[in-house]
Amino acid sequence: MKLLLTSNGITNPSIERALVALLGKPIPESKVLLVVTGIYPFPGGGTYAWQMLHGQIGGPLAALGWASVGLLELTALPSIGRDAWVPTLEEADALLVWGGHPHYLAYWMRESGLNAVLATLRPEMVYVGVSGGSIAAASFFGETYLGLPDTIATPLTAEEVVFTVPEGDLTLTLATAKGAGLVDFAIIPHYTEPDHREASVENAAIWAAKMGGTTYALDDQSAVRVVDGVVDVVSEGRWERFSS
Repeated sequence: MKLLLTSNGITNPSIERALVALLGKPIPESKVLLVVTGIYPFPGGGTYAWQMLHGQIGGPLAALGWASVGLLELTALPSIGRDAWVPTLEEADALLVWGGHPHYLAYWMRESGLNAVLATLRPEMVYVGVSGGSIAAASFFGETYLGLPDTIATPLTAEEVVFTVPEGDLTLTLATAKGAGLVDFAIIPHYTEPDHREASVENAAIWAAKMGGTTYALDDQSAVRVVDGVVDVVSEGRWERFSS
């Protein structure tokens, strides 16, 4: 399986060209399945999912002009037969995994049986992560919150970390957990983006150090590409690689 782990979707020509190269054919000839499960723990999550599907929020993803788009709802998979969804996944050219709560998403990627199936798919299959969908792909990851959502289906290791933002000190909870294990590095999305003050240059370094190993901090114009275990960055913006 190939991976394209983005911060905010297919936001520029370089990332789009990388996606087409991974697919091996044009987007209008490619069939995809979309996972929006990660957004549900947040108030209004269902509305956000609908808006994303119609291209009203976030970077381009569902509305890129695919040959077909289907939804794969991870929380439903344990209650239905595998023959109802596995063949559809096997026929897809790409799995688009949107953002939200990465701990919740990673839990359901394992609990639903999706992880086990991903390991059996043909090498040409492309996993496209967006924000939380990129974070959750890691073996071990962390995410920051002002307050953790009430519904968390997986154990977390959380600690209080004070990050400095332009308006003063903002206390966030950095929660780490086991991810889906598709890659052995971590992702910090929205690096230096104004609407994500927690992912500033200074804060990302602290964040990455708490997780250990290798971490890629990506702004919304950057993505990490993984093919046959080879990792590189596609970017028209700013990114950083941290190692510890």
